[in-house]
Amino acid sequence: MIQEQGRLSWQKAVKYGRRSLSEVAMMRYKTVMGRRLHARSLPPQKTEAAAGCKIVNVMTRLGMPVYHRIT
Repeated sequence: MIQEQGRLSWQKAVKYGRRSLSEVAMMRYKTVMGRRLHARSLPPQKTEAAAGCKIVNVMTRLGMPVYHRIT
């Protein structure tokens, strides 16, 4: 498929950008929280995962640039 259509067309067809974004998000989560959950039972694991997501979201929001349209 890549040889026939080209790399950019293939990336658009398989929505490669979405996959890349999700992989980056998981890398950020694992960097902050570690490669595994530390809690042993399910309710604390859910809390731990939610806290990790909240931390990653705050870090992402702080690092987002502010755009202004120039006319």
